[in-house]
Amino acid sequence: MEPIILASGSPRRQEILKTLGVPFQVIIPQIDESIIEGIELEKQPEYLASKKVEYVSKMLPVKQEVPWILGADTIMIMDNKVYGKPVDIDEAVQFLKEFSGKTHTVITSMALYNGRLKYLTTRTAQTKVTFSSLSQDEIDWYISTGEWHNVAGGYRIQGFGSYFIKKIEGTSSAVIGLPLFELYDMLKEQGYSLIGLE
Repeated sequence: MEPIILASGSPRRQEILKTLGVPFQVIIPQIDESIIEGIELEKQPEYLASKKVEYVSKMLPVKQEVPWILGADTIMIMDNKVYGKPVDIDEAVQFLKEFSGKTHTVITSMALYNGRLKYLTTRTAQTKVTFSSLSQDEIDWYISTGEWHNVAGGYRIQGFGSYFIKKIEGTSSAVIGLPLFELYDMLKEQGYSLIGLE
């Protein structure tokens, strides 16, 4: 398989590519991930994933052939409010209190740049996640695990956070950071094989 540049510092996305056996290097794009006025909330991740790819492509040396570049972005939305990475422990607690007993939507978008064709394609997956009702003791315990650090919404579906998730409608891999069906479909469309076929 050809190497891919992952335009993301997310350890979860790196773990997914390692599991798939995809060779990659990480270049972290330094872009502002704040909500952009004038773009629908549901379209924000697609916009930011594309901007990450664009940033990385411009960082490469002028004469270097640009290979595959993959960018991704995830946000969570509930009642028209966006939940990103909690800035501190208090915000992480607040997020969990608001998610308790309710359903929120996780939107993950990916952008893939094919350097040979000079073509950018995108895919987006939406997943609904329903939390059980959480007691203060459960919230305090979860915060003490440290899983809330550096993850959108302040919880990890692949860790202790799964204790509290009552229902998932969609794909759990999208909540982790890279929706696998959409990733496979996008790579296959561009002629990049994950299953060893030429």
